[in-house]
Amino acid sequence: MVATPAHLRRSAITLGNDEVLRIRNDFPILQQHVNGKPLIYLDSGATSQNPLSVLEAEQEFYEQRNSAVHRGAHHLAVEATEAFENARETVADFVGAEWDELIWTSNATEGLNLLTYSFLNASLPGAAPEATRFALAPGDELVVTEMEHHANLIPWQELAARTGAVVKFIPIDDAGALDLEAAAGIIGPRTRILAFTHASNVLGTINPVAALVALARSAGALVVLDACQSAPHLPLDLKALDVDFAVFSGHKMLAPTGIGALYGRSELLNAMPPFLTGGSMITTVTMERAGFLPSPQRFEAGTQRISQAVALAAAVNYLSETGMDRIHAWEAELGQRLVQGLESIPGIRVLGPAAGQERIGLAAFDVAGVHAHDVGQFLDSRGIAVRVGHHCAQPLHRRLGLTATTRASTYLYNTTDDVDAFLNAAADVRAYFQA
Repeated sequence: MVATPAHLRRSAITLGNDEVLRIRNDFPILQQHVNGKPLIYLDSGATSQNPLSVLEAEQEFYEQRNSAVHRGAHHLAVEATEAFENARETVADFVGAEWDELIWTSNATEGLNLLTYSFLNASLPGAAPEATRFALAPGDELVVTEMEHHANLIPWQELAARTGAVVKFIPIDDAGALDLEAAAGIIGPRTRILAFTHASNVLGTINPVAALVALARSAGALVVLDACQSAPHLPLDLKALDVDFAVFSGHKMLAPTGIGALYGRSELLNAMPPFLTGGSMITTVTMERAGFLPSPQRFEAGTQRISQAVALAAAVNYLSETGMDRIHAWEAELGQRLVQGLESIPGIRVLGPAAGQERIGLAAFDVAGVHAHDVGQFLDSRGIAVRVGHHCAQPLHRRLGLTATTRASTYLYNTTDDVDAFLNAAADVRAYFQA
């Protein structure tokens, strides 16, 4: 196995620029130049970069253990299965779950679709008796928020269209905060599911999970948490948060693309009908019918994402050894630096909590008179990578009177110098475009 880098064995309340510079040495891609400038990567909210330990873990699997899991008695198959299931335990522990409560998916989007299609299957004639608790009928209500990523909105829209259920949403105020008073009036006796993001990928807002869960519990509704922007950046304990389901993506937390996870309470997962069917998820099969294994295999038909799961476990180990509390503290500092700097630039409007208010380490903003895509290209000319567009959150942008924004998002490998270089470039945008 790859040895833990010395800098990851340090302990402190937060990171600092010197330690971050050492961390950055673990990320080969960050050593390059773009347009003649040292790369400043501020797009981790979309996809994070991979440390050597993660790259090596996946390569090591292919070099030494590559085989199908759960299917063979030979040496490689046993080792592959062991690595695959050890990875599940590692990642489950990272988010405060039991091993059988973590289902591998390609990403969070697939996890949410798995849920909605399973609930749809529970709503069809002939569903198993234990699945009826998930069945939806006309007039049932699915509640989301106005700040959701499309991945946590469209699947619920499609489920509603197929079952006669209704999608309702909790509105945001002009500052981008959820209206909890409105939420209390929206979540009621007909609410079956409350699905919301833990941290907004546009606003940077960290939502009040406890208050929302309490509203759902009072209505007897299931709670689905989108943890894509929290699992990589905050200490996360899904059991303590008391949510029923949660999803997150590996590629946002130092792992490769193609791997993510769905968390669900075991008693719920074992009552849900499968989404995909085929090999590796069955007990017995006749020409007329099949029986299904319990979770997690129940939802893992076919050949799985074995090397990616191993790499995600390596990523989780890297984050754990660095310290999620320290990462969170550092990114909170960078996030405040971003917002304070952007708010001081004439003609720039920052979305989400104002300076001094809690947020994750990202900031989306609008530059008066300059399209977000032009802003992004200008920053790229300075070697600065950011995200532009609606960030898969069109309803949120529409609510705030915008079609697109530019987003800078930080991670454990960003320094205050990165943020300052970005702010200096952002201050030059309007003059460059004569806006």
